[in-house]
Amino acid sequence: MSRPDSGWTWLDAPGALHGEDASLLLARQAARLFATPDGEAVVQHLKALTLDRCLGPEAGDNALRHLEGQRHLVLHLMALAARGRAGA
Repeated sequence: MSRPDSGWTWLDAPGALHGEDASLLLARQAARLFATPDGEAVVQHLKALTLDRCLGPEAGDNALRHLEGQRHLVLHLMALAARGRAGA
């Protein structure tokens, strides 16, 4: 699948995939990465730092936003790996 030239193609790696093919490839790569014992340990560590953590009532707005951003990234990685395991 080709994409329209946005003027930013010089940032792309040579031979880089785009669109659905690239998305599925990345999902499968994430699934393989996090299926290893080392990958599972990394996911557990990231979950402990983000999803399993709560801030107290004295936490400021910046700290809350920062933690939510971290949680979003961890959940994105987990969803990407799940999509790769499902093959879609």
